Amino acid sequence: MIRSTTPTLEGREIVEYCGIVVGEAILGANIVKDIFGAIRDIVGGRAGAYEEELGRARDIAFQEIEQEARALGANAVVGIDIDYEVVGSGGAMMMVSVSGTAVKVR
Repeated sequence: MIRSTTPTLEGREIVEYCGIVVGEAILGANIVKDIFGAIRDIVGGRAGAYEEELGRARDIAFQEIEQEARALGANAVVGIDIDYEVVGSGGAMMMVSVSGTAVKVR
């Protein structure tokens, strides 16, 4: 599956637009509280464990858009947008949302 943030793919022709696809993954309350706590505590450093959790959530969201695209008969997703949102009561959870347009290319 070809994935791109651009609306076109260089060297490829979009022959059919199949539809919008969306994937979402939500991190639970504990990890979000820990992330924000760690951000406050770290000055100039990186919180590797938290980056790993966010990366895992992003991977899940990407897997979902690929599954949706395949179900529509697409072989690529273009115009991909990745968003991170704090959701839930008191910002207790974090959502990673990935969306794009499923297309057939040749």
